[in-house]
Amino acid sequence: FFFPNRNAFKHELTLLEKVRHPNVVQFVGAVTQNMPMMIVSEYHPKGDLRSYLQKKGRLSPSKALRFALDIARGMNYLHECKPDPIIHCDLKPKNILLDSGGQLKVAGFGVIRLSKISPDKAKLAQGGGNIDPSNIYVAPEIYRGEIFDRSVDAYSFGLILYEMIEGALLSQPKPPEETLRMLCIDGQRPPFKSKSKSYPPDVKELIEECWDPEPVVRPTFSEVVVRLDKIVSNCSKQGWWKDTFKLPWK
Repeated sequence: FFFPNRNAFKHELTLLEKVRHPNVVQFVGAVTQNMPMMIVSEYHPKGDLRSYLQKKGRLSPSKALRFALDIARGMNYLHECKPDPIIHCDLKPKNILLDSGGQLKVAGFGVIRLSKISPDKAKLAQGGGNIDPSNIYVAPEIYRGEIFDRSVDAYSFGLILYEMIEGALLSQPKPPEETLRMLCIDGQRPPFKSKSKSYPPDVKELIEECWDPEPVVRPTFSEVVVRLDKIVSNCSKQGWWKDTFKLPWK
């Protein structure tokens, strides 16, 4: 990561130094004496989830759930950080890396500049907070410039999980600006196209709660982890996707 701004650099460095979790990208070191300043994180030659989905398309339900658990566990760790939760604000497939063992790691947190209102409430800092205008996974509250909380990450997670089990968010590609208007202003959501027996109905229910326009409806990531674990356990007991589950995924 390159940081032309010294304050943004220090902010990211402070976050990364204290973060230690198998589903969060590992801090390795930093270049502080020369410009541009750089933060060095662990290298993952398999790339990011965006590239993986572009190559593979819709994932098998078992792999989608395994990946979803990886993301949810990493995000739950960030949200439970003390003294204040780390709100990602930019959770998207490009910010989720795949390691050599096939495990996902959340990256890119701390880059968005926030103006904290309380430990769990924030707005984008003056200047737009460096949100990528092409990021179609951003929550409606952020898009509209409103006060938000950690539930914005659950919204993004819902879209990512949908994409893993259903394929592309849109059947016909549209400009990011148009897609964001559909999702954040018009309140439209992608349709579920796969046959209902392709994955448990609990998965669809979880996605719909995560991307609900009302932040209070969205589950916390601690709840998401519990629900995904339960879905996987039930599928294993009922013989869904035989020989595809390897438990536990801890």
